[in-house]
Amino acid sequence: MSNVFEGYERQYCELSANLAKKCTAAGALNGEQKKQKVSEVKAGIDEAEALIRKMDLEARSLQPNIKGVLLAKLREYKSDLNNLKSEVKKIVSGNLNPSARDELLESGMADAMTASADQRTRLMVSTERLNKTSDRVKDSRRTMLETEELGVSILQDLHSQRQSLLHAHNTLHGVDDNIGKSKKILTNMSRRMNKNKWVIGGIVLVLVIAIIVILYFKFSK
Repeated sequence: MSNVFEGYERQYCELSANLAKKCTAAGALNGEQKKQKVSEVKAGIDEAEALIRKMDLEARSLQPNIKGVLLAKLREYKSDLNNLKSEVKKIVSGNLNPSARDELLESGMADAMTASADQRTRLMVSTERLNKTSDRVKDSRRTMLETEELGVSILQDLHSQRQSLLHAHNTLHGVDDNIGKSKKILTNMSRRMNKNKWVIGGIVLVLVIAIIVILYFKFSK
């Protein structure tokens, strides 16, 4: 339920009950006092119509399920206001005999009491709905806070996992670097070993040649 609509509704109910009382009072008056009271009632009716227009605009701006309920209320209020207008027309006509005036007075009193009772009932229902809406808002807020806490916890876990993945990535990158360095060292060692083999082979070959030459000169003498 809209708080704005509730505010307009309270104003209308209070104004409607007040207009019913004034209408009843006007039926018992004569002359200028009657005209003044009727003018007050007409001004109140204009104010009531303005409130109904505001409630109508507010109701049509809400969700469909809420809008239907509020528009049904507005139809009742419009009907009450039309009845009040009819009573004013009867009073303004000024062709009432004493018995008709007494009947109108009794009818007005009954309408005023009915309007007052309706007002209290509507206010009680509106208050109850407002309390239920407040409870739903509190439940929604609590659920939102719980969801927010859960979201923060999930984000913290994801951040921790991201840090772990980054650390693992850096470790693997360091291992790759070490493997690359070890491969270079092994390659250099292999080259040196091959080079040493050729050097040793050359030395052995020179020694063999030297021995052959020495033996040759020795036996040739």
